[in-house]
Amino acid sequence: MDHECLKQQAAAAAVAEIVDGMVLGLGTGSTAAFMITLLGERIKREGLRVRGIPTSERTAQAAQAAGIPLTDFAQDAVIDLAIDGADQITSGRLDLIKGLGGALLREKIVADAARRLVIMADASKLVTTLSGIVPVEVVAFGWEATSRKIAALGGQPRLRLTADGAPYRSDGGNVILDCDFGAVSEPAPLDEALRRLVGVVETGFFLGRADLVLLAEETGVRRLARGE
Repeated sequence: MDHECLKQQAAAAAVAEIVDGMVLGLGTGSTAAFMITLLGERIKREGLRVRGIPTSERTAQAAQAAGIPLTDFAQDAVIDLAIDGADQITSGRLDLIKGLGGALLREKIVADAARRLVIMADASKLVTTLSGIVPVEVVAFGWEATSRKIAALGGQPRLRLTADGAPYRSDGGNVILDCDFGAVSEPAPLDEALRRLVGVVETGFFLGRADLVLLAEETGVRRLARGE
């Protein structure tokens, strides 16, 4: 079974967690795109009444196209259920790396406001230790200085570029430094050190936030609850 089929299975399991009347956090990424399509189908088929707060402009556009009513934090202070994907997931604590899609700041705002965060992913995202690229969103002004501070913490930051070679800009107008720290067995101290740096807006470490991971494997969708 290919990754796209697994992503669709994980998205279907996540949509099954939604009940009538919920305020939803709508994630960003390829698996979230499947979730939005399937949620739109449930709304049309069942008359499901929900409202969604999107984590990116492209998610907002996809949700509107799927017929999902949108809301914002001015109208709804609390999100009942946030559903999103992840780039890496550890078993046990369910620590995450997110942000390769560029929406990490809004994703973390939504996750922080949610009573429950459900992560959907294919089995390739499960790791024993977080490693590889950690996106860090930084203010565009002086990003070079911020980059040097990140390097002093042991990272190898690289400015994310668009296909035409321009600096990538998040929906908030910031730039993203993709930072390689290698294997990070204790991510909490590194996350705290990064967030203390002047110029850093947010990091792609999502630590202790996920309540449930729906992990699609060849044999079906496995449920991983935090702490199990």
